Amino acid sequence: MRRPRPPAWAATLTWKAGVFITVMCCALAALLGALVHVSVTRQTVDTAREKALDHLAEVTRAYEAGEPLPPSAGVDPDGLPSALRAMAVRGERGTVVADDPAGRPAIWAAGPADGRALAVRVDYSLSAGTISGLDKAILGSSVLAIGATLLVGSFAVTRVTRRLHLTAQVARRISAGDLDARVNDPRTKDPSRPEDEVATVSGALDTMASSLQGKLLSEQRFTADVAHELRTPLTGLSAAAELLPPGRPAELVRDRVKAMRALTEDLLEISRLDARTGTVDLDVYELGPLAERVVRASGTATEVRIVRDARVETDRRRLERVLGNLLANAHKHGRPPVVVAVDGPVLTVRDHGTGYPEYLLEHGPQRFRTESGGKGHGLGLTIAAGQASAIGAELRFGNAPDGGAEARLTLPEYRDAPEPPAPTAAR
Repeated sequence: MRRPRPPAWAATLTWKAGVFITVMCCALAALLGALVHVSVTRQTVDTAREKALDHLAEVTRAYEAGEPLPPSAGVDPDGLPSALRAMAVRGERGTVVADDPAGRPAIWAAGPADGRALAVRVDYSLSAGTISGLDKAILGSSVLAIGATLLVGSFAVTRVTRRLHLTAQVARRISAGDLDARVNDPRTKDPSRPEDEVATVSGALDTMASSLQGKLLSEQRFTADVAHELRTPLTGLSAAAELLPPGRPAELVRDRVKAMRALTEDLLEISRLDARTGTVDLDVYELGPLAERVVRASGTATEVRIVRDARVETDRRRLERVLGNLLANAHKHGRPPVVVAVDGPVLTVRDHGTGYPEYLLEHGPQRFRTESGGKGHGLGLTIAAGQASAIGAELRFGNAPDGGAEARLTLPEYRDAPEPPAPTAAR
């Protein structure tokens, strides 16, 4: 039997701090209240006992002198506790707090009198009421103190958790690609102000983001500069290769030049995706025919299955680039049959090879990394993921249960606006 899962808010720092403050306040209030109650009760009872014993001494003298006893005294009176009666019969004196015959709180004092118990009764109602009122005051003040402490503590904890949430939001923005995001905690900007632990974490995150941004920008500039510098010599090399006499050496040169030009174009496209300089030209297209056109243009033996067609709002050029790269990767690193399925706004490319490697499933495609026999540069899937993100689509990589790699692209579906109701004729 599975244990019920606690709600998400129960794991927050504010909730835990509130529970801790409440428990500690309740424990402290209970301890102080118990100490005050015991101390006051003991003092009150001791005073009442002394008063009862003094009254018993007066009654004993009156009894020995043969004088009439007051109404609150008597020999073996009704309601006298049996333990106190036994003590007096044994020749001892004592007191006990017990109710009188009318049910009111009283202090009983008894002593020996001719083999019987001579007892007096002192009203204890006022003292009992005082103790009861004190207990209510302790309880009320404890509740008030707990509430006030909880409010102040929650306010203080909320200020800290708000800053932690801000730091977490900035970290998520950085991980999503917003390298300009910073926490900018004022405590890290002013050296005269002492830093707490949250400010230290915020400052470390800002420093890390600045360092990461500098390195990534340097890599992006390097990639773009290398790609741009290679285009000119590659153009000349391509022209020179066309002038070579026919033969196997010329074919090898032309093939390598073509591969280098494709690699250079991929590097340029990655640099543009990193810099986010390209524009997105959105329009509405039928996904099924668009997928069929890309498959025909690829010239590969790919099966197209249209389960349910849909209209999507996307950039056709970028979508064709995504689908083309997925098809090229499936035919290059997988095994046939390769199937492209369209089910509404979801487009799936499936092969029947060994599937995607574990690193790709966990961390996504990585440039210049491949585990398919050392062929390829890992740029095709990297470009596909970048272009999918640019058009607002979600690209997920997985392996089918019965074997093979499966790339699932979910596009924004276009839905026609509902037509306004026709106006009714006036009567």
